[in-house]
Amino acid sequence: YYLREAGIEGKIRELLDGWDRSNPKDLIQRSRRIRNLIIRAECPEDLREEIVQAYRELSKKYGSDEVDVAVRSSATAEDLPNASFAGQQETYLMVHGEGELLLSVRRAFASLFTARAISYREDMGFDHFKVALSVGVQKMVRADLASSGVIFTLDTESGFRDVVMVTSIWGLGENIVQGRVVPDEFYVHKPTLREGYRSLIWKKLGAKEFKLVYDEEKHRLSNLPTPREERERFSLEPDEVLELARWALAVEDHYSRVRGEPTPMDLEWAKDGLSGELYIVQARPETVHSQRKGLKFTTYELKDRGRVLVEGLAVGEKIGTGRVRVILDPNKMDEFQPGEVLVTTITDPDWEPIMKEAAAIVTDRGGRTSHAAIVARELGIPAVVGTERATRVLQTGQEVTVSCAEGEVGRIYEGRLAFEVREVDPETLPKPERTRILLNVGNPELAFKLAQYPVDGVGLARMEFIFASWIRVHPLALTRYDRLPIRVKRQVDALTRGYPSKEEYFIDKLSQGIAVIAAAFYPREVILRFSDFKTNEYAHLLGGELFEPKEENPMLGWRGASRYYHPDYKEGFLLELAAVKRVREEMGLVNLKVMVPFCRTPEEGRRVLEVMREGGLEPGGKGLEIYVMAEIPSNIWLADAYADVFDGFSIGSNDLTQLTLGVDRDSDRISALFDERNEAVKRSVAHLIERAHAHEPRRKVGICGQAPSDYPEFAAFLVEKGIDTISLNPDAVLRTMRRVVEMEKELEGKKG
Repeated sequence: YYLREAGIEGKIRELLDGWDRSNPKDLIQRSRRIRNLIIRAECPEDLREEIVQAYRELSKKYGSDEVDVAVRSSATAEDLPNASFAGQQETYLMVHGEGELLLSVRRAFASLFTARAISYREDMGFDHFKVALSVGVQKMVRADLASSGVIFTLDTESGFRDVVMVTSIWGLGENIVQGRVVPDEFYVHKPTLREGYRSLIWKKLGAKEFKLVYDEEKHRLSNLPTPREERERFSLEPDEVLELARWALAVEDHYSRVRGEPTPMDLEWAKDGLSGELYIVQARPETVHSQRKGLKFTTYELKDRGRVLVEGLAVGEKIGTGRVRVILDPNKMDEFQPGEVLVTTITDPDWEPIMKEAAAIVTDRGGRTSHAAIVARELGIPAVVGTERATRVLQTGQEVTVSCAEGEVGRIYEGRLAFEVREVDPETLPKPERTRILLNVGNPELAFKLAQYPVDGVGLARMEFIFASWIRVHPLALTRYDRLPIRVKRQVDALTRGYPSKEEYFIDKLSQGIAVIAAAFYPREVILRFSDFKTNEYAHLLGGELFEPKEENPMLGWRGASRYYHPDYKEGFLLELAAVKRVREEMGLVNLKVMVPFCRTPEEGRRVLEVMREGGLEPGGKGLEIYVMAEIPSNIWLADAYADVFDGFSIGSNDLTQLTLGVDRDSDRISALFDERNEAVKRSVAHLIERAHAHEPRRKVGICGQAPSDYPEFAAFLVEKGIDTISLNPDAVLRTMRRVVEMEKELEGKKG
């Protein structure tokens, strides 16, 4: 309507005709001329009158002569579920007065013809003149005095749909939408949130480098460095995160009903600093993972390792290699060659013509919801964002490998490294009928991806990774903080800043790591092994050397169950129990079960259960099951006695083999004798399964050791002996599952 009434549609068609798609500069110049035509055109009188009248009514409603507003554009093709036009049309904030409003409306109309919008419509096959654009005018939420952000009703990296992901920054939301800052991130578990639990399972503090605020005197927006105090604390309270997550679920449920199919959503929110109220200001369907039909596993794995040049946040799970092209000025985009690794400070939609030609993208700034991250996901290329220094470290022409296949951290390695790509459709996989297949999981950052494997849960969730990477400090350095030297105290203070107590830091970090794994696989069972560091490994944690004895043979020393009731560690174990209790009772993740490692005698097992009761975890309470690792010969030959104490067994084939054969697997001279397939080990396993199943009540037996992952024939042996579960490393699931199915069929054939 606007173009037709202003008489400029024909001129725009002429300017769009014949542009050179291989020449970004030509497109930019044509785009600028089109937008100038639109902005300078006279607004039709009837439209002008309607806008002014509506603005006056809005101002009156809020008791103002000229209320501040946000001018938002919305194109007819912008928010389709199968096309992400997000961010390609402009939004204008803190617009004040009739004249400024009318100008902002014309500028919003003109943004339909930015270079990135023109290029994207061409790529997606949309007719430029069949895509209409309207403008919405909203009362301005004073997020410049509080916080704002973006919400996705799924995990943006893996596509996992049982979480709400909330991102947040200080100030107005343009910094997060444009990817200028690394935001705080929060994950809320949908199923338990619906049941009324406080299921905030994961929170990550972002750098929040800048803060977009409104300068009242100069009547303009200013992007200022965020004060250190605000950077070091979260920009949302837990109750606010949960409220936003509930609203996001309501929006998702509404659109899913309207469309008649599940519809993950992409929303923007803002908090008003004057009233303290939260608002959802925009909602549209998510357009990347929601369009993927039929789950197929494409796994990327580095086969070599090289020197790490720089690290940042991984976007996606792929690996890319190529020559670096550092571009700091968008006017030099024509220097970029297809297949290169684009390295820049930050991207916006103007960069899209070359981004789709890149082998990978690396930026200094931005988070997981930045422009670079969103486009990389849609294009299916690896990206590492928020590196802070890639443009200074990497050099044009340098060959690198960009890896997003190692969890949350993305790494840029020197040189072109070899990697393997595998793809499988889980729908084509035959499933075992009797033997349940579980996963071994150590890194919570991989849990959302691994949860999509066709398995029945987690047979071994390792606590050690969370200790080493998320907590990083010895538990007794927190409970006995006063005994620490000044140097160590300073390091502990830096880690625990913002927490009400040192103990709460430990409980919060550990409960998050556990909860992420439990939530990812919910309602499937997740068996968590309590900490099983040896004394030399505990000593590597911050402050650990002060509390750990030096042992000649830590493998056979003070480890596992013997620590949990001992006065020199019991208080540390009570912190572990507090974290488990929080995950099960506050977050509602009752699929979490626990396992006691290296339990030398049944009496020792009973002492551990007493400490668990002291910590508020009653065996059997709310369905809590407690397993014991079967990794010591005494676990095997006293299986009946252990079955009186615990709900089941999980075979640790590494330690069981080592202790059965008397072989130190780390010794070069005798390591060749270490073999889980040795007859002595197999007889031990068979005996345990027989005695556990014969016990009244019957006790389950699983295995979480390395053997079935390495040797499919060992997995077949386990099936033959009637094992209940086999827990595997992720890379062994597909081949071992096939072997288990074959063995079950063989056994069935023998019965017939």
